[in-house]
Amino acid sequence: MTVNDEALMRAVREGDLGKLGALFDRYHVALFDFLNRMTGRREVAEDLVQEVFLRILKYRATYRDEARFETWVFRIARNARADYFTRREAVEPLSDEAMESPDEAPGPEGELEQQRDSALLRCALLQLRDDRRELIILARYRGMKHEAIADLLGVDTGTVKVRIHRALNELRDIFMHMAERPSCDVKTPRRGWSTI
Repeated sequence: MTVNDEALMRAVREGDLGKLGALFDRYHVALFDFLNRMTGRREVAEDLVQEVFLRILKYRATYRDEARFETWVFRIARNARADYFTRREAVEPLSDEAMESPDEAPGPEGELEQQRDSALLRCALLQLRDDRRELIILARYRGMKHEAIADLLGVDTGTVKVRIHRALNELRDIFMHMAERPSCDVKTPRRGWSTI
């Protein structure tokens, strides 16, 4: 019988630190994927995943019984990322690898078109503000439910749905514009946490 995340976290909170290994096994890949897509740097994402688990240990007493572990751990990840960039003046542009989706390879006839579209999508994502890019990554790449994102951001589910809809519309518009004039000259990703 598999023990759920919340039960494991309650055990960690009560002092059974060995259970943190099971949570690490379940979440380190998802956290790395999220942080890699948000920062665009593998080495930074690796460091931040370690920081997330250090913070879980440090703040384990703050975990509430009614909280979903997934929401709580992604809130810690968001905060760790924000703290990382707060400590650094220069924000480096996202790498191409950060936005690649682990898709199955297409047949030879569609590979060139898919490469072009993937490159345009990566560039279009880079044009979005951080808060909008984050919503798309959580909802589309991570597959997080709207309710979980709402809990993570501290807003209601309807607000999340509206923001995701707007972010996707903006992404579509940017993508379509770029498809007409393919170029990607992004020096620095836009930042914008004020609307969340």
